[in-house]
Amino acid sequence: MTHTLSRQEPRVLFITPEVFPLCKTGGLGDVSAALPAALRAMRLDVRLLIPGYPQVLSGLKYKRKVADFSGLPQFPPARLLSARLAVSASASIPLFVIDCPELYRREGSPYLDETERDWPDNAFRFGLLSKIGAILASDASPLAWRPHIAHCNDWQTGLTPAYLHFHQGQKAATLMTIHNLAFQGIFPAGSVAELGLPASSFDIQGVEYFGSMSFLKAGLYYAHHITTVSPSYAAEIQTDPLGFGMQGLLAARHKNMTGIINGIDTQEWDPAIDSHIVRNYTRSRLSAKAPNKHALQQMMGLIVDPAIPLFGMIGRFSHQKGYDLLLQVAPQLTKIPAQLVVLGNGDAVLEDKLALLAATYPGKIAVTIGFNEALSHLIEAGADSFLMPSRFEPCGLNQMYSQHYGTPPLVHATGGLLDTVVDCTPETLADGSASGFLFKNMTAEDFLVTLKRAVIAYHDKKTWQCLQKNGMAKDFNWHASAAIYREIYLSLLEV
Repeated sequence: MTHTLSRQEPRVLFITPEVFPLCKTGGLGDVSAALPAALRAMRLDVRLLIPGYPQVLSGLKYKRKVADFSGLPQFPPARLLSARLAVSASASIPLFVIDCPELYRREGSPYLDETERDWPDNAFRFGLLSKIGAILASDASPLAWRPHIAHCNDWQTGLTPAYLHFHQGQKAATLMTIHNLAFQGIFPAGSVAELGLPASSFDIQGVEYFGSMSFLKAGLYYAHHITTVSPSYAAEIQTDPLGFGMQGLLAARHKNMTGIINGIDTQEWDPAIDSHIVRNYTRSRLSAKAPNKHALQQMMGLIVDPAIPLFGMIGRFSHQKGYDLLLQVAPQLTKIPAQLVVLGNGDAVLEDKLALLAATYPGKIAVTIGFNEALSHLIEAGADSFLMPSRFEPCGLNQMYSQHYGTPPLVHATGGLLDTVVDCTPETLADGSASGFLFKNMTAEDFLVTLKRAVIAYHDKKTWQCLQKNGMAKDFNWHASAAIYREIYLSLLEV
């Protein structure tokens, strides 16, 4: 039985494997800080639960022990620490940290070891996160604070709804957010017993997934409601190929699924106050954007020429993100002429190919392998257009940063990209909605045609300024999205 309060703002336990700035591997880290902050600004009592990785423990100054979990039969001893995560000069989010040295205190990323392979005990590492999330969201919690809603994020938290489903006492309602369906947390069938789930859960109507168990499927099956991070992605994942084997389950649950576009942190990403860029600028002072392009060209060893259109691209080097298409069109791009600057890392083969591309076209293409927060901001401010040729994109953030920075994005028409970028056409220019460029077919030919279309628009000063100002006028802050989450929470109070 869940809590059933109708005239009270819900208390929410937001369970996540990462949160900016303590630990971040992608957009989930940003969302895990920004959405709870926006919800707390609306006076909801939202608290985070995260694993105690080394960077989390070292990044929090004041921590105190609030509970002990040394008696969980399937897991090593753990302590629960309480702290606060500062999200602005005047606001912070209460934080619960699972301090389990055996599972979390190790070098490497939250999910991968130094050789970029999954930690072999990830089932237990995120099984513990899910289990403690379920305990805190039930009458078994050792804490006085009890949530009405357990908000779970991606596969790493997917067992929380399953554990709660089989809990016999009072428990919170559950919401499962899919940030990227491609990552599903699949482990051997024997993990079901090892993680303390009943044998009956290993069923097609449960955690079973093609003979294995899936953390994500558990969350999607047992959660009371499902959200994805854009309306278009919510529709796409109900069919093949973007359903990645889960399309049948998701289609069956479509009445309990909502697509909600992520917002962006407009304090962290604002060209008017951004400390990482050379010159601050606004929609009414667009000319001040130019020094950032000059600085970016100079820093990256590109020919310094304001007349040459400069395309930027940032992100994980992967097949999903369309870097194979970029490699195919880049030589033609230099002949237009146009320049390209790329920042990111990932697939080793793509890293090598991109490095070779930069070496082949010095002064025209620059590639930086790795992650650099300051450079990512300068690329958003200094590039003329931002590229996101993703095969699929649940939401995407950079296309929203780009519009906010007056850097019209060029994107594949999928997921959140389709929902947030309006293609430049005579009609959309006339009605004031045009904010970038979309290509429909995931081919190098269609990508190149659209690149050329963007270059033509760039050389038309009136058109380009219209695109820039339209994008900068959009409101991408978290308030609207947070309001939708609040309504879902309220509906779940009666579950």
